[in-house]
Amino acid sequence: MLVSAKEMLQKAKAGHYAVGQFNINNLEWTKSVLLTAQELNSPVILGVSEGAGKYMTGFKTVSAMVKAMIDELNITVPVALHLDHGTYDGCYKCIEAGFSSIMFDGSHYPIEENVEKTKELVAVCKEKGMSLEAEVGSIGGEEDGVIGAGECADPNECKMIADLGVDMLAAGIGNIHGKYPANWQGLSFETLAAVQQLTGEMPLVLHGGTGIPDDMIKKAIDLGVSKINVNTECQLTFAAATREYIEAGKDLQGKGYDPRKLLAPGAEAIKQTVKEKMELFGSVGKA
Repeated sequence: MLVSAKEMLQKAKAGHYAVGQFNINNLEWTKSVLLTAQELNSPVILGVSEGAGKYMTGFKTVSAMVKAMIDELNITVPVALHLDHGTYDGCYKCIEAGFSSIMFDGSHYPIEENVEKTKELVAVCKEKGMSLEAEVGSIGGEEDGVIGAGECADPNECKMIADLGVDMLAAGIGNIHGKYPANWQGLSFETLAAVQQLTGEMPLVLHGGTGIPDDMIKKAIDLGVSKINVNTECQLTFAAATREYIEAGKDLQGKGYDPRKLLAPGAEAIKQTVKEKMELFGSVGKA
């Protein structure tokens, strides 16, 4: 069932586990994530970047597909359809399209403007029964044209945003989109602890979940992270499984070129990745 992310993240915070946000890019991605969540009885968040939304012809198409798929597959676990790193205009498009959750990424604005725009969106989302994620500090690397230097968030600015009534907060703590470089310094748990202390019961969000060592993931959850985003790892496992299928010549055997067969190994690889992450995050059986 399609719900806002508010309640599932409050439960995760109280239960000391995290809900995974898995970004979707097409029908196969969506189906794999939903089926795995149902199999493991886990709440789940479907993340949609503005680039992925455009690729899938628009947010209304994505919303209609997800709602229909939840119905057709008899998905009963809580599912949030969430805009990832949304612009101000993108947030309003997703509100209109029927998303159940949005992220407004105002981290590149001066804090005063971030506060102003976030406050406005808080009011709109509360009226619509949607959840809202905000961001302070930037996530390193690049995702769909959104480039961040990866600077750590100012805990006091995090409190300013949290006090506006957002439902979850992404604070930059040295995390990076995409593959982590060999010289990565790791997560700043000092920053995370300071943010947690000032924001209290606010569920915190860890972007760039691909490539962070398991022990760091678990420590981050202990320090208040209740939502962890995964995108790159699903892309990598999908690509590897598809490459193996083609290099083995299976696409040339019988009707192996049929797209339903061609894409099946990648879809199964996504399921396995999502399963591993849900087990690591502790959300299995928590729907």
